[in-house]
Amino acid sequence: MSAAPPSAASSESTTRAVNLRVREEIRDLIDQAAKIQGRSRSDFMIDAARRAAEETLLDQTLVRVDRETYEHFLAVLDQSSAGEGYERLMAAPSPWEA
Repeated sequence: MSAAPPSAASSESTTRAVNLRVREEIRDLIDQAAKIQGRSRSDFMIDAARRAAEETLLDQTLVRVDRETYEHFLAVLDQSSAGEGYERLMAAPSPWEA
């Protein structure tokens, strides 16, 4: 007797192993963040990787603008980032290094 093919519902929930090797300090950082969220390391990493993948794909969106708008956009990007707020931001310690 042959096994029936998996249903659509069961094939959607099929999981596959992904093996990663990371430095100890990175694993500790991930564990710390996962613990704060009350999640397992695996759940935390899967969610973070999924979000990063979605962001990467969404960043591939092409935006078309007229020449004047594009020139304005470039001018804004070229403006200096100096100032009190910027200096304060750059001097602030990273939360994960505190």
